[in-house]
Amino acid sequence: MSRAPTAGPPHGLQRFNAAPPAVVETALLGCLGSGRWARRIAAHRPYPDLDSLLAASDEAGYDLSFSDLAEALAAETPSAPPPGAPPAATTALRAAHAAYESRFGHAFVIGLDGRRPEESLGHVLAAIRTRLGHDPDHERSVSADELRRLARSRLTRLTEDPPRLVGRQPGPGAGFPGCPDSPSVAV
Repeated sequence: MSRAPTAGPPHGLQRFNAAPPAVVETALLGCLGSGRWARRIAAHRPYPDLDSLLAASDEAGYDLSFSDLAEALAAETPSAPPPGAPPAATTALRAAHAAYESRFGHAFVIGLDGRRPEESLGHVLAAIRTRLGHDPDHERSVSADELRRLARSRLTRLTEDPPRLVGRQPGPGAGFPGCPDSPSVAV
């Protein structure tokens, strides 16, 4: 009895698995700005499927040290308010972000996957206000969770065929893109 051939990983994941380590590490740094995390994900290739890659990302994300987390948070940059946002909402977002950064010393990160764009600004403002009440240790834990969610979202987009690039700079060489910016990060 012959077996049907086993399908390999999707094309985008094949491209990820085959790219040179330095190229993949550069792309991965756009997904989560920790060098140790990026090296670990790159070193464990090839991944047979997206679920395996995402599980490895989560595991590496849970192993981030305090300095790895600080490095990853420092790599996050504010994104612009959604197009057409009212000026008052944009001002409120900037003020909330400034208060957050002043309190915690890093950019505010939050996953917005599954939210409609018109809901995101209100959700982000409410989340910043809530999280401003956290003590620094609790907020570090919440931020780490959000970074892991963002990494999963960005990795998923990166390994799509074709990858959805939404604003991050492409990685160098081999036709392999940089990690896409996720609509999941808002500050």
